[in-house]
Amino acid sequence: MRKYMYPTFAILVVSALLLGGCAAPDAPVAQKLKVGVVLDTSGENDKSFNEYSLKGVKEAATEKGLDFSYIVSQSTDDFEKSIETQIAEGANLVVTVGIFLGDATKAAAIKYPDVKFAIVDVAYFPGDDGKDPYSNELKNITSLMFAEDETAYLAGVLAGCMSKTGVIATVSGMEIPPVVRFVKGYQTGAKSVNPNIITLNQYIPDFNDPVTGKTIGQTFIGQGADVVFGVGGNTGNGGLLAAKEAGIMAIGVDADQYLTYPEVEDALMTSAMKNVDIATGQAVRDFADGKLAASIKMATLSNGGVGLAPYHDWDSKISADCKAKVAAAADAVKADPKITGGK
Repeated sequence: MRKYMYPTFAILVVSALLLGGCAAPDAPVAQKLKVGVVLDTSGENDKSFNEYSLKGVKEAATEKGLDFSYIVSQSTDDFEKSIETQIAEGANLVVTVGIFLGDATKAAAIKYPDVKFAIVDVAYFPGDDGKDPYSNELKNITSLMFAEDETAYLAGVLAGCMSKTGVIATVSGMEIPPVVRFVKGYQTGAKSVNPNIITLNQYIPDFNDPVTGKTIGQTFIGQGADVVFGVGGNTGNGGLLAAKEAGIMAIGVDADQYLTYPEVEDALMTSAMKNVDIATGQAVRDFADGKLAASIKMATLSNGGVGLAPYHDWDSKISADCKAKVAAAADAVKADPKITGGK
Protein backbone atom coordinates (compact mmCIF):
# COMPACT_ATOMS: atom_id res chain seq x y z
CA MET A 1 0.00 0.00 0.00
CA ARG A 2 2.72 2.43 0.96
CA LYS A 3 4.32 2.48 -2.49
CA TYR A 4 1.10 3.85 -4.01
CA MET A 5 0.50 6.65 -1.48
CA TYR A 6 3.17 9.11 -2.61
CA PRO A 7 2.40 9.07 -6.33
CA THR A 8 -1.30 9.46 -5.57
CA PHE A 9 -0.59 12.41 -3.24
CA ALA A 10 1.64 14.04 -5.87
CA ILE A 11 -1.12 13.73 -8.48
CA LEU A 12 -3.58 15.40 -6.11
CA VAL A 13 -1.20 18.31 -5.40
CA VAL A 14 -0.48 18.93 -9.08
CA SER A 15 -4.20 18.79 -9.86
CA ALA A 16 -4.94 21.32 -7.15
CA LEU A 17 -2.32 23.70 -8.45
CA LEU A 18 -3.63 23.41 -11.98
CA LEU A 19 -7.12 24.15 -10.75
CA GLY A 20 -5.87 27.24 -8.92
CA GLY A 21 -6.75 26.03 -5.45
CA CYS A 22 -3.18 26.44 -4.19
CA ALA A 23 -1.93 29.04 -6.67
CA ALA A 24 1.14 31.00 -5.60
CA PRO A 25 0.42 34.68 -4.82
CA ASP A 26 1.20 37.23 -7.55
CA ALA A 27 4.50 39.06 -7.16
CA PRO A 28 4.01 42.69 -6.06
CA VAL A 29 3.99 45.18 -8.95
CA ALA A 30 6.53 47.96 -8.54
CA GLN A 31 4.85 51.35 -8.40
CA LYS A 32 5.82 53.73 -11.18
CA LEU A 33 7.72 56.79 -9.99
CA LYS A 34 6.14 60.16 -10.67
CA VAL A 35 7.52 63.65 -11.16
CA GLY A 36 5.24 66.65 -10.70
CA VAL A 37 6.03 70.22 -11.75
CA VAL A 38 4.66 73.39 -10.14
CA LEU A 39 5.02 76.51 -12.30
CA ASP A 40 4.61 80.08 -11.17
CA THR A 41 1.99 82.49 -12.50
CA SER A 42 3.76 83.17 -15.81
CA GLY A 43 2.33 79.92 -17.16
CA GLU A 44 3.63 77.19 -19.42
CA ASN A 45 3.69 79.23 -22.64
CA ASP A 46 5.92 82.17 -21.68
CA LYS A 47 8.28 81.43 -24.60
CA SER A 48 11.22 81.24 -22.21
CA PHE A 49 11.82 80.30 -18.55
CA ASN A 50 8.76 78.27 -17.52
CA GLU A 51 8.24 76.73 -20.93
CA TYR A 52 11.78 75.38 -21.12
CA SER A 53 11.88 74.24 -17.50
CA LEU A 54 8.77 72.20 -18.21
CA LYS A 55 10.18 70.92 -21.50
CA GLY A 56 13.28 69.52 -19.81
CA VAL A 57 11.29 67.72 -17.12
CA LYS A 58 8.78 66.25 -19.54
CA GLU A 59 11.40 64.93 -21.96
CA ALA A 60 13.44 63.34 -19.18
CA ALA A 61 10.37 61.82 -17.51
CA THR A 62 9.33 60.27 -20.81
CA GLU A 63 12.84 58.97 -21.42
CA LYS A 64 13.00 57.37 -17.97
CA GLY A 65 9.45 56.01 -18.03
CA LEU A 66 8.18 58.17 -15.17
CA ASP A 67 4.66 59.43 -14.72
CA PHE A 68 4.46 63.19 -15.21
CA SER A 69 2.10 66.07 -14.48
CA TYR A 70 2.29 69.82 -14.03
CA ILE A 71 0.29 72.58 -12.39
CA VAL A 72 0.24 76.27 -13.33
CA SER A 73 -0.30 78.41 -10.24
CA GLN A 74 -2.93 81.07 -10.83
CA SER A 75 -1.66 83.30 -8.02
CA THR A 76 1.06 83.35 -5.39
CA ASP A 77 -1.51 82.08 -2.90
CA ASP A 78 -1.66 78.81 -4.86
CA PHE A 79 1.95 77.73 -4.43
CA GLU A 80 1.57 75.66 -1.26
CA LYS A 81 -1.69 74.14 -2.46
CA SER A 82 -0.16 73.22 -5.84
CA ILE A 83 2.77 71.45 -4.18
CA GLU A 84 0.41 69.63 -1.80
CA THR A 85 -1.70 68.53 -4.76
CA GLN A 86 1.29 67.03 -6.55
CA ILE A 87 2.33 65.12 -3.43
CA ALA A 88 -1.24 63.94 -2.75
CA GLU A 89 -1.38 62.63 -6.32
CA GLY A 90 1.75 60.55 -5.82
CA ALA A 91 4.68 62.69 -6.93
CA ASN A 92 7.99 61.28 -5.67
CA LEU A 93 9.88 64.25 -7.11
CA VAL A 94 8.41 67.75 -7.16
CA VAL A 95 10.09 70.34 -9.41
CA THR A 96 9.19 73.92 -8.56
CA VAL A 97 10.03 76.75 -10.92
CA GLY A 98 10.93 80.26 -9.88
CA ILE A 99 12.09 82.31 -6.95
CA PHE A 100 8.61 82.93 -5.57
CA LEU A 101 8.18 79.24 -4.79
CA GLY A 102 11.18 79.23 -2.46
CA ASP A 103 9.34 79.43 0.86
CA ALA A 104 6.58 77.01 -0.14
CA THR A 105 9.12 74.48 -1.41
CA LYS A 106 11.20 74.68 1.75
CA ALA A 107 8.13 74.19 3.95
CA ALA A 108 6.99 71.18 1.91
CA ALA A 109 10.46 69.63 1.96
CA ILE A 110 10.53 69.80 5.75
CA LYS A 111 6.98 68.43 6.01
CA TYR A 112 7.61 65.58 3.53
CA PRO A 113 11.20 64.36 4.08
CA ASP A 114 10.61 61.26 1.91
CA VAL A 115 9.73 63.35 -1.17
CA LYS A 116 12.50 64.76 -3.34
CA PHE A 117 12.40 68.37 -4.51
CA ALA A 118 14.27 70.33 -7.18
CA ILE A 119 13.77 74.08 -7.38
CA VAL A 120 14.84 76.40 -10.19
CA ASP A 121 16.46 79.74 -9.28
CA VAL A 122 16.37 79.37 -5.48
CA ALA A 123 19.31 78.57 -3.23
CA TYR A 124 19.10 78.09 0.53
CA PHE A 125 21.85 79.36 2.79
CA PRO A 126 22.93 78.73 6.40
CA GLY A 127 20.95 80.49 9.08
CA ASP A 128 22.19 81.94 12.34
CA ASP A 129 23.40 78.51 13.41
CA GLY A 130 25.80 78.39 10.45
CA LYS A 131 24.67 74.90 9.44
CA ASP A 132 24.46 73.88 5.80
CA PRO A 133 20.71 73.42 5.18
CA TYR A 134 21.34 70.78 2.51
CA SER A 135 23.02 68.60 5.13
CA ASN A 136 20.33 69.17 7.74
CA GLU A 137 16.64 70.09 7.35
CA LEU A 138 16.76 70.24 3.54
CA LYS A 139 18.41 66.92 2.74
CA ASN A 140 15.77 66.36 0.03
CA ILE A 141 16.18 69.58 -2.00
CA THR A 142 18.38 70.25 -5.02
CA SER A 143 18.71 73.90 -6.08
CA LEU A 144 19.22 74.49 -9.80
CA MET A 145 21.01 77.83 -10.13
CA PHE A 146 22.43 79.81 -13.06
CA ALA A 147 25.16 82.40 -13.52
CA GLU A 148 22.88 84.86 -15.35
CA ASP A 149 25.51 87.59 -15.16
CA GLU A 150 27.95 85.53 -17.22
CA THR A 151 25.75 85.05 -20.28
CA ALA A 152 24.40 88.60 -19.91
CA TYR A 153 27.94 89.96 -19.89
CA LEU A 154 28.50 88.44 -23.33
CA ALA A 155 25.20 89.90 -24.54
CA GLY A 156 26.31 93.29 -23.25
CA VAL A 157 29.63 93.05 -25.07
CA LEU A 158 27.74 92.35 -28.28
CA ALA A 159 25.27 95.19 -27.67
CA GLY A 160 28.01 97.64 -26.80
CA CYS A 161 29.93 96.72 -29.93
CA MET A 162 26.91 96.84 -32.26
CA SER A 163 25.19 99.98 -30.93
CA LYS A 164 25.42 103.01 -33.22
CA THR A 165 23.70 105.47 -30.89
CA GLY A 166 25.65 104.64 -27.76
CA VAL A 167 22.40 103.90 -25.91
CA ILE A 168 21.16 100.41 -25.01
CA ALA A 169 18.30 99.23 -22.80
CA THR A 170 16.92 96.42 -20.68
CA VAL A 171 13.18 95.89 -20.22
CA SER A 172 13.12 93.87 -17.01
CA GLY A 173 10.67 91.93 -14.90
CA MET A 174 10.61 92.03 -11.11
CA GLU A 175 13.68 93.29 -9.29
CA ILE A 176 14.76 89.92 -7.94
CA PRO A 177 18.30 88.46 -7.81
CA PRO A 178 18.29 86.52 -11.13
CA VAL A 179 16.92 89.52 -13.05
CA VAL A 180 19.32 91.92 -11.34
CA ARG A 181 22.23 89.63 -12.28
CA PHE A 182 21.10 89.75 -15.91
CA VAL A 183 20.91 93.54 -15.87
CA LYS A 184 24.25 94.07 -14.10
CA GLY A 185 26.07 91.60 -16.30
CA TYR A 186 24.66 93.16 -19.46
CA GLN A 187 25.54 96.69 -18.43
CA THR A 188 29.03 95.72 -17.28
CA GLY A 189 29.69 93.86 -20.53
CA ALA A 190 28.58 96.82 -22.64
CA LYS A 191 30.78 99.22 -20.65
CA SER A 192 33.78 96.94 -21.11
CA VAL A 193 33.51 97.73 -24.82
CA ASN A 194 32.33 101.33 -24.59
CA PRO A 195 32.86 102.97 -21.17
CA ASN A 196 30.66 105.91 -22.21
CA ILE A 197 27.65 103.88 -23.29
CA ILE A 198 24.30 104.83 -21.74
CA THR A 199 22.43 101.90 -20.21
CA LEU A 200 18.70 102.33 -19.62
CA ASN A 201 16.69 99.94 -17.46
CA GLN A 202 13.24 99.61 -15.94
CA TYR A 203 12.10 96.91 -13.54
CA ILE A 204 8.42 96.06 -13.93
CA PRO A 205 6.76 94.23 -10.99
CA ASP A 206 5.25 91.47 -13.11
CA PHE A 207 6.62 88.74 -15.37
CA ASN A 208 3.41 88.50 -17.38
CA ASP A 209 2.78 92.08 -18.53
CA PRO A 210 3.87 92.39 -22.16
CA VAL A 211 1.79 95.54 -22.66
CA THR A 212 3.78 97.49 -20.08
CA GLY A 213 6.98 95.88 -21.32
CA LYS A 214 6.27 97.13 -24.83
CA THR A 215 5.46 100.63 -23.58
CA ILE A 216 8.71 100.84 -21.62
CA GLY A 217 10.60 99.53 -24.64
CA GLN A 218 9.08 102.19 -26.85
CA THR A 219 10.02 104.84 -24.29
CA PHE A 220 13.64 103.71 -24.28
CA ILE A 221 13.73 103.58 -28.07
CA GLY A 222 12.45 107.14 -28.06
CA GLN A 223 15.42 108.02 -25.85
CA GLY A 224 17.85 106.69 -28.43
CA ALA A 225 18.25 103.02 -27.51
CA ASP A 226 19.07 100.90 -30.54
CA VAL A 227 19.46 97.57 -28.70
CA VAL A 228 16.78 96.22 -26.35
CA PHE A 229 17.41 93.26 -24.04
CA GLY A 230 14.14 91.74 -22.81
CA VAL A 231 14.73 90.37 -19.29
CA GLY A 232 11.65 88.94 -17.64
CA GLY A 233 9.32 86.45 -19.29
CA ASN A 234 6.34 87.86 -21.14
CA THR A 235 7.06 91.34 -19.79
CA GLY A 236 10.47 91.34 -21.44
CA ASN A 237 8.86 89.94 -24.58
CA GLY A 238 6.91 93.19 -24.86
CA GLY A 239 10.22 95.03 -25.04
CA LEU A 240 11.42 92.69 -27.79
CA LEU A 241 8.26 93.37 -29.76
CA ALA A 242 8.81 97.12 -29.44
CA ALA A 243 12.32 96.65 -30.85
CA LYS A 244 11.02 94.53 -33.72
CA GLU A 245 8.38 97.10 -34.66
CA ALA A 246 10.92 99.94 -34.47
CA GLY A 247 13.38 98.09 -36.69
CA ILE A 248 16.17 98.02 -34.12
CA MET A 249 18.25 95.24 -32.57
CA ALA A 250 17.02 92.95 -29.81
CA ILE A 251 18.42 90.28 -27.50
CA GLY A 252 16.30 87.52 -26.00
CA VAL A 253 16.60 85.76 -22.65
CA ASP A 254 16.52 82.35 -20.95
CA ALA A 255 15.98 80.28 -24.13
CA ASP A 256 16.94 80.75 -27.77
CA GLN A 257 14.02 83.06 -28.47
CA TYR A 258 14.67 82.94 -32.19
CA LEU A 259 13.07 79.51 -31.92
CA THR A 260 10.45 80.25 -29.25
CA TYR A 261 9.32 83.73 -30.25
CA PRO A 262 9.29 83.77 -34.08
CA GLU A 263 7.29 87.02 -34.18
CA VAL A 264 10.50 88.90 -33.38
CA GLU A 265 13.09 86.56 -34.90
CA ASP A 266 14.46 88.98 -37.49
CA ALA A 267 15.25 91.55 -34.76
CA LEU A 268 17.08 89.08 -32.51
CA MET A 269 20.86 89.17 -32.68
CA THR A 270 21.07 86.41 -30.06
CA SER A 271 19.64 85.35 -26.69
CA ALA A 272 21.30 85.16 -23.28
CA MET A 273 20.41 81.59 -22.48
CA LYS A 274 19.94 79.78 -19.20
CA ASN A 275 19.77 76.17 -20.29
CA VAL A 276 16.94 75.45 -17.88
CA ASP A 277 15.69 72.53 -19.95
CA ILE A 278 19.06 70.84 -19.62
CA ALA A 279 19.22 71.55 -15.88
CA THR A 280 15.70 70.33 -15.07
CA GLY A 281 16.04 67.34 -17.38
CA GLN A 282 19.29 66.27 -15.74
CA ALA A 283 17.71 66.61 -12.30
CA VAL A 284 14.95 64.20 -13.34
CA ARG A 285 17.45 61.75 -14.82
CA ASP A 286 19.53 61.88 -11.65
CA PHE A 287 16.40 61.24 -9.60
CA ALA A 288 15.41 58.25 -11.73
CA ASP A 289 18.92 56.85 -11.35
CA GLY A 290 18.97 57.43 -7.59
CA LYS A 291 21.68 60.08 -7.89
CA LEU A 292 19.85 63.34 -7.13
CA ALA A 293 21.85 64.92 -4.30
CA ALA A 294 20.83 67.72 -1.95
CA SER A 295 23.01 70.64 -3.01
CA ILE A 296 23.30 73.76 -5.12
CA LYS A 297 24.01 72.89 -8.76
CA MET A 298 25.35 75.99 -10.52
CA ALA A 299 25.18 76.35 -14.31
CA THR A 300 28.00 78.53 -15.69
CA LEU A 301 29.79 79.39 -18.90
CA SER A 302 32.56 77.01 -17.95
CA ASN A 303 30.28 73.98 -17.62
CA GLY A 304 28.01 74.95 -20.53
CA GLY A 305 24.99 75.68 -18.37
CA VAL A 306 24.61 79.23 -19.71
CA GLY A 307 25.71 80.95 -22.92
CA LEU A 308 24.69 82.90 -25.98
CA ALA A 309 22.38 81.46 -28.61
CA PRO A 310 23.50 81.36 -32.26
CA TYR A 311 23.36 84.63 -34.20
CA HIS A 312 20.96 83.12 -36.74
CA ASP A 313 19.85 85.78 -39.27
CA TRP A 314 22.35 88.26 -37.83
CA ASP A 315 25.40 86.07 -38.40
CA SER A 316 26.39 87.96 -41.55
CA LYS A 317 25.43 91.35 -40.07
CA ILE A 318 27.63 91.14 -36.98
CA SER A 319 31.19 92.20 -37.74
CA ALA A 320 34.13 89.90 -37.26
CA ASP A 321 35.45 92.40 -34.72
CA CYS A 322 32.32 92.17 -32.57
CA LYS A 323 32.30 88.37 -32.77
CA ALA A 324 35.94 88.34 -31.69
CA LYS A 325 35.15 90.62 -28.76
CA VAL A 326 32.37 88.28 -27.60
CA ALA A 327 34.67 85.25 -27.91
CA ALA A 328 37.40 87.02 -25.95
CA ALA A 329 34.88 88.04 -23.31
CA ALA A 330 33.78 84.43 -22.90
CA ASP A 331 37.37 83.37 -22.26
CA ALA A 332 37.83 86.22 -19.80
CA VAL A 333 34.69 85.31 -17.84
CA LYS A 334 35.74 81.67 -17.62
CA ALA A 335 39.09 82.79 -16.27
CA ASP A 336 37.59 85.28 -13.80
CA PRO A 337 33.80 85.17 -13.36
CA LYS A 338 33.86 88.21 -11.07
CA ILE A 339 34.49 90.57 -13.99
CA THR A 340 30.79 90.47 -14.84
CA GLY A 341 29.89 92.71 -11.91
CA GLY A 342 26.98 90.47 -10.99
CA LYS A 343 28.61 88.26 -8.37
